[in-house]
Amino acid sequence: MNLNVSRRISMFTRRSLIFGLASIALTTGMTPVFAHTKNTKLDPKYNPQTVKFSGYQPGTVIVDTKQHFLYLQLPGGKARRYGVGVGRAGLKFKGSATIGRKAEWPRWTPTKNMIRREPEKYAKFAGGVPGGPGNPLGSRALYLYRNGKDTLYRIHGTTQPSSIGRSVSNGCIRMINAHVEDLFERVPTGASVVVR
Repeated sequence: MNLNVSRRISMFTRRSLIFGLASIALTTGMTPVFAHTKNTKLDPKYNPQTVKFSGYQPGTVIVDTKQHFLYLQLPGGKARRYGVGVGRAGLKFKGSATIGRKAEWPRWTPTKNMIRREPEKYAKFAGGVPGGPGNPLGSRALYLYRNGKDTLYRIHGTTQPSSIGRSVSNGCIRMINAHVEDLFERVPTGASVVVR
């Protein structure tokens, strides 16, 4: 086959695919959301940094929902601190848990309560959303378990970096994707989590 003909066929196939996917998204009412496509200015205090912090065993994850910080307790009275977004009033997780499992580019399915509260927003996703850049859980998720059972709360990435430092989620703890990726590598399954 002539090289120019092969390139034209390949280009036609790619264009058809892109046009077809765009048509499906428009006709189903799905709006693609991609991880961090906007250049959101993050307050520097929410960037990962080492700070003085004590009171917990090294390796414990502590979430301060009022101040919008997550701390990973380190030895020697220090912690790695990250900015987070947390649940809005009445939807916050509180108390102790453990990291029951971890996932890269996790699948997301809204909870039954989310669908009940806002069916117009969440019912169309009842079957779940595959992992990837458009998934609301972002690039990583740490699943919070209590007494061996999934609480349905997560520490996860976000497609809405402007939510960091705010109380706007359905209860989960949101982080910038690069920050949750850093935490994901530092925290093993079974680590203790305290949300206060």
